[in-house]
Amino acid sequence: MTGPTAGQGAGARARWRELDGIVLLDKPAGLGSTPALQRVRRLLRAAKAGHAGTLDPLATGMLPLCFGQATKACGQLLGAGKAYRARLVLGSATDTGDADGQVVGTGAVPGPDRARLLGALASVTGCRDQLPPMYSALKRGGRPLYEFARRGERVERAPRRITIHRIEPLSWTGDAIEFEVECSKGTYVRVLGEEIAAALGTVGHLAALRRLWVEPFTTQPMVRLEDIEAWAVQAPEEAATPAWLLPVDAAFASLPRLELDSHDGLHLRQGRTLPRAIPSGAALARVYDPVGRFLGLVEPAPAGGLRVARLFVPGAAGHDTDSA
Repeated sequence: MTGPTAGQGAGARARWRELDGIVLLDKPAGLGSTPALQRVRRLLRAAKAGHAGTLDPLATGMLPLCFGQATKACGQLLGAGKAYRARLVLGSATDTGDADGQVVGTGAVPGPDRARLLGALASVTGCRDQLPPMYSALKRGGRPLYEFARRGERVERAPRRITIHRIEPLSWTGDAIEFEVECSKGTYVRVLGEEIAAALGTVGHLAALRRLWVEPFTTQPMVRLEDIEAWAVQAPEEAATPAWLLPVDAAFASLPRLELDSHDGLHLRQGRTLPRAIPSGAALARVYDPVGRFLGLVEPAPAGGLRVARLFVPGAAGHDTDSA
């Protein structure tokens, strides 16, 4: 998460503002996730920001950016399912698993064979373990793995449990295979491409990768960086909320909704248990005050009733202890 930077003197023009919401950025190729977040944050002048799910610089597509109270939803979005479209080039392996790396091995390129490809895809489908790549942001001893990889060092990594829900071939032309995949959190599509190539008896690397969606935003449109830049140029100092800035509760649209009166709303923000129940016996529900403001999430309390799972507004009497 990021907040206001140093160096803004007392007499300086206010740069940052309190802004709550989610931007589904269509990240362009060549830009890292953190630089993309910082660029959009500056354009919106948002005081607090975070992104949900890193995309490699090579990759394009949906990168959820969370601002203000929405930064509390980043963990929820990090654990969500995702979908990608990828282009796998057969016959050459790289140290990073994609086209940004150096070639470290070659192999024969098999001719297009749909039946063989379907078999290879079936072999990587389902719930299984996947070994994370050395070129990743996963940490070992407080340091990201890519730092070891750049020095030519390899360290032991624990396999991660992933699920490939669906994988579908789109084309196989020459040495290039295009496919789409729906997968769980923690899946490295670069590694998946290497596994598919191995199942075909060769090596390979990803030449292109696009994230199509992140749950629950499976049908929501993305916004391009240039459109945000154009809006920032034309927008007045205190502009109306742009259509592409989604409300915080968009991250929880699938949960049941509960309306609270002002009395229960205050008690909830004070950390008290409410004598209510969640419809349909769900584990979580969204709660709103009488004017429709999203207050947060509630869960069943052990002794009955509902208690706060997470507030998404400042709490009363210091009870909002969540931090993003």
